[in-house]
Amino acid sequence: MDLRNYTLEDLLLAAIKSEIESNEVYTKIATKVNNGLLKDKLQFLAKEEQKHKEFIQQVYKKTFPKKNLRIPKTTPVPLPPLVIPDEDTPLGTLLKNAMQAEQAAHDFYQSLAKQFTTDDKIRHTLTYFADMELQHYKILEIEKQSMDRFEEADVYWDMVHVGP
Repeated sequence: MDLRNYTLEDLLLAAIKSEIESNEVYTKIATKVNNGLLKDKLQFLAKEEQKHKEFIQQVYKKTFPKKNLRIPKTTPVPLPPLVIPDEDTPLGTLLKNAMQAEQAAHDFYQSLAKQFTTDDKIRHTLTYFADMELQHYKILEIEKQSMDRFEEADVYWDMVHVGP
């Protein structure tokens, strides 16, 4: 992801906004699912996004100490928003959208890390975040595949389930 056309401030604000949105979506989905294991995984992902947000806020305050942190409603940085389109959106669609957002976050953090050439701690942490986003992607991918397999097995075929 080429981030050279954006200011560092725009990039950090976009990252914070993205982490807030992801946290909210994972939290909301977790309250709606009945599968306890999936609920735990979604709550874990929500907490991870919260930790990322807190770190990036610290980076923002360190980088721009005289500015007040204000999250914009929109951002010029092309990160796909993670939102729930409506209440009737199938869980599979939500997981697929979340996977795409996690992949984009991975690419974003890899590129953002390159902006911090003089601060190894920030650069390494952002690179670690990129790796974590791939782990989040894999968690979601496994859940989506499991859900897809269950839906395939739940198909009813005439005369297959007929008794003696």
